[in-house]
Amino acid sequence: MMSTAKIIVIGSLNADMVVKTPRRPAAGETITDAQFIIVGGGKGANQALSAARLGGNVIMIGHVGADDFGSMLINNLSRDGVDISNVRTVKDATTGVAFIIVDAKGENSIVVAPGANRVWAEEDYRQIEKVLEIAPPGSIILLQLEIPLDVVEYAMKKAADCGHRVALDPAPSRPLSDEVFRYVEITTPNEHEASQITGVEVKDVDSARRAGELLVQKGARYALVKLGASGCVIVASDSSEHIPAFAVDAVDTTAAGDAFAGGLAVALTEGKSVRDAVIFASAAGALSATRLGAQSSLPARTEVDEFLSSR
Repeated sequence: MMSTAKIIVIGSLNADMVVKTPRRPAAGETITDAQFIIVGGGKGANQALSAARLGGNVIMIGHVGADDFGSMLINNLSRDGVDISNVRTVKDATTGVAFIIVDAKGENSIVVAPGANRVWAEEDYRQIEKVLEIAPPGSIILLQLEIPLDVVEYAMKKAADCGHRVALDPAPSRPLSDEVFRYVEITTPNEHEASQITGVEVKDVDSARRAGELLVQKGARYALVKLGASGCVIVASDSSEHIPAFAVDAVDTTAAGDAFAGGLAVALTEGKSVRDAVIFASAAGALSATRLGAQSSLPARTEVDEFLSSR
């Protein structure tokens, strides 16, 4: 179901070097029984691609370097219908690269070399302003923290001024001022991120609810605290609810959170309630976790619809 509302993703684009190994090595240890692939990644690009595959009308704003990885990432997005006219090629920078080790349980360790994702100039701020001003009111703005925080803060303030809905995925975790959440309609931290932001050790549904309440007190309208295989806790100013996860055999959880973000944005632009949007997003995330890689794991709309209809 194609929506007329825009989903505008402002964030990172990376080339992911993924190694699938029986277990993650200890310090100084070498493991030789591994598989290797290179796939498109970056939290911003992943979320844009996820939303596009699920039927969203998506614009990507971000940076790549003038190299083969940059061309690959732009082509990946364009092939699935993402508007890439606002992805800038930075001539004096390399495309961002992530090195990802995935063990037999699907858990991962990631090291990122940001490259062009860190290079933002005055012209980029003007381009963000232009895109947000012409987008239909009520569009969803997806933001993450793999680009400079100044860019994120500028974008969310401008989006709020334009009457758009800001969804912040506060990943990777970094210190954030309380003022940031005044402009956020929905924030989607995982356990680690919620713990870092609020000071509450998130380890179960009850602690996730407490952390979510603090995020709402900071200004977010909704806090969706993701608990992996334990589901998601939705917290608003006057209510909270635990949505259980879908049981799947996880292969690689690398982009599950990005699939969730894309699914959430699409569902919201289609008029679904936050609760129904979380269920749809959870299905997208669950399907992503059953496949290796980031963008290679992101499901299509028909797959998510069939998955939900079979439950």
